Amino acid sequence: MGRSDSVYDLASCDSVRDLLRTATALLDHAGTPDAAVDARRLVAHALMIDREQMLREPNIKPDPAAINRLSELLARRVAHEPVARIIGARDFYGLSLALGPTTLDPRPDTETVVTIARHLAERIERADSEPLRILDLGTGSGAIALALLSALPDAEAAAVDIDPAALDVARRNATAHGLTDRIRFLESDWLDQVEGIFHLIVANPPYIPTADVAGLAPEVSQWDPVAALDGGPDGLDAYRSILGSIARAMSPEGWAIFEVGAGQAADVSALALAHGLATAPLTWAPLRDLGGTIRCVAAATPGCDVKKTLGIEDRSV
Repeated sequence: MGRSDSVYDLASCDSVRDLLRTATALLDHAGTPDAAVDARRLVAHALMIDREQMLREPNIKPDPAAINRLSELLARRVAHEPVARIIGARDFYGLSLALGPTTLDPRPDTETVVTIARHLAERIERADSEPLRILDLGTGSGAIALALLSALPDAEAAAVDIDPAALDVARRNATAHGLTDRIRFLESDWLDQVEGIFHLIVANPPYIPTADVAGLAPEVSQWDPVAALDGGPDGLDAYRSILGSIARAMSPEGWAIFEVGAGQAADVSALALAHGLATAPLTWAPLRDLGGTIRCVAAATPGCDVKKTLGIEDRSV
């Protein structure tokens, strides 16, 4: 793992505090982004304690087995394996989600989709006894669908993926969070096998141009499934496929929310308009992620008075 002097000698650490300091220094020397954050997660995982206990009891003395586990975990992180892959789970919108080799590791930016969907759920008119119906296209680990179900107790969801192994992971996550009674899973190439009408359709499709995939950070290019990254020559193939048949699955008050890559929002919005949908203005603030990038495109059924529905004045959003 690089230098072997005492600065990075895990065996000499007599407490959790020492382990954290040493692990952070090692990862920082290796050029790992967010070294301190990663060190906290890996130390907690190696010691098999939660992060709160680790920080509350920094003088816990680690046993040799825990130190050996941590050494192996740090070696994997230095080799660019993402922490979520190492520990086998990702925290997403308050849920701990298991991952699999064929599921995307959901990033915090994708929580923007959930936030927008919750915002729109409050504005969708439906019969008093009718549940809010959600369709998650390309569900992967089930992140978006399960986050929405946990936040919207009167909702039900259909989660779609072309990969059966990904669906198995999503099912396990639904079981872990007690949501199996409100979600069904369907193997389908986007909307091909989907039946029914939905109030909200959400999707985080592959949107990286093919030529750019190999140049992504190794944490992404070497560990996320290519099928979940590669969006075709211009990155927009999946949007074209979905938008070509999405209208038939949308309720009259329905909305579709798409995650998009940086700089793609205008193109995806134009595709939605070309398929007859009405789109939220790209200046609508909720479309931006925490970094200020337009992360999503929101599209309503044809004829929807978008600005009225969203409460947007003509002069500003």
